[in-house]
Amino acid sequence: MSKLFGLSQLDYFRSSLDDRSRESLISAVKRITDAKLHGGRVMVVTGSGPNIHEGVTTLIAELIRVGLVDAVSTSSAVIAHEMAGSLDRVYRVDAKSLGMNMDKMPRGDVFEFTCMNDSELDALRKEMPLDDELLTKGKNLPHVNEIIKAAGNMAYPMGLRTERLAHEVLSLARIYGLPFETVAGWGCDEHTMLGAASRRNIPVLVTIPQLVGGGAVGMSIGDSIPVSERSMRISRMLASCDVIIESAVALTQEIHDGPFECYTGHGIWAWWSGQNTYNLRDKSLIRIDLDENLRRAVELNKTVQEAIDKGLPKTKAAKIPFRMEMSAFARHERSIPIVGDIGKVWPLIAHDVAKNLGIDLEFLSASQDTKEGASMREWIVENVKPLDAVKMRKCAENFVK
Repeated sequence: MSKLFGLSQLDYFRSSLDDRSRESLISAVKRITDAKLHGGRVMVVTGSGPNIHEGVTTLIAELIRVGLVDAVSTSSAVIAHEMAGSLDRVYRVDAKSLGMNMDKMPRGDVFEFTCMNDSELDALRKEMPLDDELLTKGKNLPHVNEIIKAAGNMAYPMGLRTERLAHEVLSLARIYGLPFETVAGWGCDEHTMLGAASRRNIPVLVTIPQLVGGGAVGMSIGDSIPVSERSMRISRMLASCDVIIESAVALTQEIHDGPFECYTGHGIWAWWSGQNTYNLRDKSLIRIDLDENLRRAVELNKTVQEAIDKGLPKTKAAKIPFRMEMSAFARHERSIPIVGDIGKVWPLIAHDVAKNLGIDLEFLSASQDTKEGASMREWIVENVKPLDAVKMRKCAENFVK
């Protein structure tokens, strides 16, 4: 069944962008379309929270399925959430009434429970012991509220399940010499980036600046392969792609200023030493961001470059707050900044590129502040399932490198 939640909202999403962002959107769609028409490859670099909440990661999974996205780098938090099913419904109770140690409770003094039916809990009992007394007590206490949020986070028992599962995934990753993300993908739902990528045998990797997050998942990802190997794997992903789309991500030094990149980065000494390097020179960088300073930095391209050439501070020369990644992005001749809400921009990009290429999409995300976005989030909660540990173990059993 088609799940094009954002289709009727596209005109509204387009009108919400200012003139410059609409022009940037047209340019971005053309770059992506042209790349795919000529056999090129597209990589997406995502941050965490907003990409999950706006259905962007689920949309990217669909774009992977139809062959429009060929590589992904993301955060460890996104990996943790996708392992738990992307979004889930939780209810909160007063932690003190539950008898919790209040020194260990998060801000707000609440304790969260995953909304699960009896059959789901019974299935989970086959994997791990559950505190039935805690579950019963929590169910009988007044609920502070009930919300949809990023899955497997702070709620019992699915948050704890993801934490424990991380250690098993790490063990398998080390045995087979694979990144944590690859092994987790074996058991992830097809509507997650991890699951879709596993089915199409394309890479998903956490960037080094985004390793901290997702609790035990983040630490296990960091421990699965050495940092130097992770950096080289990411550099090869970038080298193989013609268009790089950055989506609500704060730290992108590995892309613009990485140890193996020779145009805007520090790759000259890696090249000098005989290591494999890549070059961003002719690639297209598209960035979706709410920060107006990103577009301002691109407009000040000449000023920023002159400051660098003179060894002067870029922030003072440009007279705008600078994030780490702005320098290289702003100076790159093929950068396209789209200032706008990723919940509105992504469905426009996906729809327009798919239309240009004659591709039918079965899923289209929608901004969560719309009626369609609310329906989309409900659909994700009900249909995108947590990692299937049995399936993952079966893949491990049959794995041949």
